[in-house]
Amino acid sequence: MSKTILITGTSSGYGKATALHFLSRGWNVIATMRRPDPALFGQHAERLRLLPLDVTSEDSIAALVEAAGPVDIVVNNAGIGGVGAFEAMPMSLIRQLFETNSIGAMAMCRAFIPQMRERGAGAIVNVTSTVALGAFPLAAAYSATKHAVEGFTASLAHELAYFGVRVKLVEPGYAPTTRFGANAIIPVTDLLPGRYADFAQPILAAFAAPALTTRESDVAEAVWNAVHDRTDQLRFPAGADAVALAERR
Repeated sequence: MSKTILITGTSSGYGKATALHFLSRGWNVIATMRRPDPALFGQHAERLRLLPLDVTSEDSIAALVEAAGPVDIVVNNAGIGGVGAFEAMPMSLIRQLFETNSIGAMAMCRAFIPQMRERGAGAIVNVTSTVALGAFPLAAAYSATKHAVEGFTASLAHELAYFGVRVKLVEPGYAPTTRFGANAIIPVTDLLPGRYADFAQPILAAFAAPALTTRESDVAEAVWNAVHDRTDQLRFPAGADAVALAERR
């Protein structure tokens, strides 16, 4: 009998690639996004369900739990970006980053833990970022949201291991082809006042031409490996740049 994986943030990038990866290997996939679009996945109707989800809404999460039914794996991938000078970021943006990237992942875990605990089986994979492996300038608030998920996940892994539920981290590197910038609430240029121009210029240039990058397939494969891992390994770096950072760390 095929197992079922539920993935958040599947409209593009890592989430979509992960959904397609598991579909291609015979899994049942519940792909969630704010506005489901069947055209995103082509001919996978037999084993694919698209469900709406806003991870910042308790009502939306509750409706998802009801509609999804039993799931074997939950992958918390949904997230938004925020790049710029910290002093230029409004507190409303910082709170929104935490609500989506940190609190949203925690809320999803809390919603699906009961059924996994009762079965004594299952796994949760939380997707963070290489900002948790090394300090990146112009990403202070975003980094804080991902460090929060890292600490939360490490503790939760101990808590749920007692009940036979596995908890893992996947740490993707930087992929210029993903929609990280498009998912940012405020454009980077609006968060870089003139006094930061000289500081920011070489950093943004490096992001435009990175020496090492992460492919979407790297993240999908890392999630696959994390889902199937039966050891105590917690962290799964994804992508050449992520692996290099993890090794230096």
